Amino acid sequence: MSKHLQRDLENLQADLLALAASVEQAVHEAVTSLQDRDPELAQQVIDGDSKIDQEENHIEEECLKILALHQPVAVDLRRIAAALKINTDLERMADVAEDIAERALHLAQLPPIPIPEKLQHMTNLTTQMVRQSLDCFVNLDTRQARVVCQMDDEVDHYNKEIIDELLVAMRESAEMVEPGLSLFSATRHLERIADHATNIAEDVVYLVEGEIIRHRPVEVNKV
Repeated sequence: MSKHLQRDLENLQADLLALAASVEQAVHEAVTSLQDRDPELAQQVIDGDSKIDQEENHIEEECLKILALHQPVAVDLRRIAAALKINTDLERMADVAEDIAERALHLAQLPPIPIPEKLQHMTNLTTQMVRQSLDCFVNLDTRQARVVCQMDDEVDHYNKEIIDELLVAMRESAEMVEPGLSLFSATRHLERIADHATNIAEDVVYLVEGEIIRHRPVEVNKV
């Protein structure tokens, strides 16, 4: 690998990590605005999405420049391909965070609805998946990437339990139906963020091993 290619790849990785930090913050603030009925914080998340879109465009342009200038092959080519896919997943996470913030704005205008305690656990697990999926990318850690993929099952379990709890509340009180549906939607959005984190972890396995594991059973102990 030439020094120029190595430098450009290192800069690309730094840009991806900066984007990931922005996205993680957006997710955290979106859920906080939902739980605290904080419309100002929700609006802050919505307003900040354009900056994340600009960061995503910059990273895509850098990937294309590297492909044109250096014509990388083998693992370097896979690294650029993985970076492009990770970049897209991060931007989509930010879009979903914006959707959650929009639900928070709507909920703030409706009668209060009890926030299921499991939502915080689901949020913590989802943000952990986002963080660990990027750590796997930095460290090229395929074993941890497979662990992240399996964590998605636990998020799905929380999602089902929260929805079941909301359905009970909506059956018991007609005025809980509208806020319940908004919270239902926000929970599903959070589950989608976990799906995108899983995509990133799967891309790490492809980057390191050249194996596409999407839509296949995950073996954590595979070496």
